[in-house]
Amino acid sequence: MMASSHLLSHHPHPFSFDGKRSSGLFKKGAASPTPCFGLGTSCWRRTTRSRPSHRIMADSTSGRRQVEVVYDPDERLNKLADEVDKNTGLSRLSLFSPCKINVFLRITGKREDGFHDLASLFHVISLGDTIKFSLSPTKTRDRLSANVSGVPLDERNLIIKALNLYRKKTGTDNFFWIHLDKKVPTGAGLGGGSSNAATALWAANQFSGCPATEKELQEWSGEIGSDVPFFFSHGAAYCTGRGEVVEDIPRPLPLDLPMVLIKPQEACSTAEVYKRLRLDQISSYDPLVLLGEITQNGVSQDVCINDLEPPAFEVLPSLKRLKKRVLAASRGQYDAVFMSGSGSTIVGVGSPEPPSFVYDDDEYKDVFVSEACFLTRQENQWYREPSSPIAYSSEDLTSGAAPTS
Repeated sequence: MMASSHLLSHHPHPFSFDGKRSSGLFKKGAASPTPCFGLGTSCWRRTTRSRPSHRIMADSTSGRRQVEVVYDPDERLNKLADEVDKNTGLSRLSLFSPCKINVFLRITGKREDGFHDLASLFHVISLGDTIKFSLSPTKTRDRLSANVSGVPLDERNLIIKALNLYRKKTGTDNFFWIHLDKKVPTGAGLGGGSSNAATALWAANQFSGCPATEKELQEWSGEIGSDVPFFFSHGAAYCTGRGEVVEDIPRPLPLDLPMVLIKPQEACSTAEVYKRLRLDQISSYDPLVLLGEITQNGVSQDVCINDLEPPAFEVLPSLKRLKKRVLAASRGQYDAVFMSGSGSTIVGVGSPEPPSFVYDDDEYKDVFVSEACFLTRQENQWYREPSSPIAYSSEDLTSGAAPTS
């Protein structure tokens, strides 16, 4: 049984990044890709390429030798890729696109534009997607594929929006073939789509020789979504406004602090959650006091406050039950249990293991479960994927498909 976040890859267009089969990007018969770029990325140039093969045969009746040319159908794609390689030193790039949690989330008021002001400690975590970019030899449109169904592959996808925005801001004319290996669940309150958008902006800038600064990318990204600018922090930030005002916080929590993420199949509509938010019933804690407490003393149940939990629990009552059951079953296993963003992921910080009822109760057989830890990045480098966190469905765990150690 496969993990709910690890569906078998299928690629709608022929420009697949599946290393097990040939494509216009990894050539049939080619040697292993050669690393050529470092900034928290993986990228390759071809070292050899396939050519039509010549087979010499002897005709038994005439004694003449004949030459048979065997056409390689991948050669057409090779030529397309060659057009790109003639004009650029960087043609392929693979980037990790991590998600985030809100260690605390306070709603501080409603704005005249209809949005709400918030104050929150955002932190990148080690669960994430992988996005692979390749320059397209055509200058007409981007082509996006994904390993799971249900992901929009057109302009509705934030990756495409980010690439369109970059071309608008810089005047560049690069278009891309993109493959999204999706592991972060949608409708989870983890900012997976926002991270994808930030990663696409970073990638586009790398392909163009970095004409834009990180600060400019961060400022532009606010036009895509409120959570996108955060990912241009160093991984931990105190965010205010709609979320687009980002103040870096240097490592407020240990990077090796483990956590478990538990998300039911049902998603929470962010719009519906905010619609049910009642400002007269939210907490009154000063967010700066919460920030100071966390940076000095770490996480605890008292400081990991999320003002969106009550309306989210109205939208999805089963989410409230899930949090209560995790708290009741933890017996000190977790330092804090809380919902991230507008839901529907429940986070338990302090242990990578889910409580036993997630394994045993049929009600939770389809939940998404993943271990994770906090993650940061260095200046002028993108986020690097750690090797340890693994995501499973609870059905995988009970069936024995997932490793137990």
